[in-house]
Amino acid sequence: MYVSNNEISQPEDDTIVWKYLDLSKFLDLLLCKQLFMSRSDKFEDQYEGTFSEPTFEEIRKVSDNNPEFLDEYKTRRKNVVISSWHINEYESYAMWHIFTKNNEGLAIQSTIGRLQEALGPENRYDQYIGEVKYIDYKKEYLPFDNNFFPFLFKRKSFQYEREVRIVSDLSDHNLNINEGVKANVDIHRLIEKIYIHPKSENWYKNLVIQLMQQLGFDFEIEKSDLESDILI
Repeated sequence: MYVSNNEISQPEDDTIVWKYLDLSKFLDLLLCKQLFMSRSDKFEDQYEGTFSEPTFEEIRKVSDNNPEFLDEYKTRRKNVVISSWHINEYESYAMWHIFTKNNEGLAIQSTIGRLQEALGPENRYDQYIGEVKYIDYKKEYLPFDNNFFPFLFKRKSFQYEREVRIVSDLSDHNLNINEGVKANVDIHRLIEKIYIHPKSENWYKNLVIQLMQQLGFDFEIEKSDLESDILI
């Protein structure tokens, strides 16, 4: 379901989203039929799950009379897990460079509607989908009347990510979460199309096609044309 609030953008079901990943992570997704969701405090950005300065000042006033209030927010970061996706009508050259290496890797093309269907009601975790809003953490207020808000806001420096997130709060599951958890997912609903790295060799594309055939998947596979020959 979506996180519903005026502060959070809600993409339409037909909004195109992408996930860029290497072959090993892609195969893990296919073989396990589970989507890896990273623990929120394991992301490179140390501000994940934290608050902007104006919000923190307000929270600090509240916590003066209730010290457990702030501790609860700090603990929640260890129990919230996230799967990040990139919103874009087209491929992103920048995302290829950031999330893949050695001219190898893949991009899963999907939609918001497909993500919702793929997660499904049978999943053991409750997931919430929200588009990340980018704000000035020194000046702008970040609402804290919803547990998911700290994980759906990021600093403006990260606007290039154009991120939409699947978020789960596993605080009530009594889990010892190390790097993250795997959530059940319907692979066929999740994946609409697969793109191969634009700078990859032909053998790499053939390898991916062969692996898909051996595993019994018939996804549409296409090599990215970002590096196609010029016409002049």
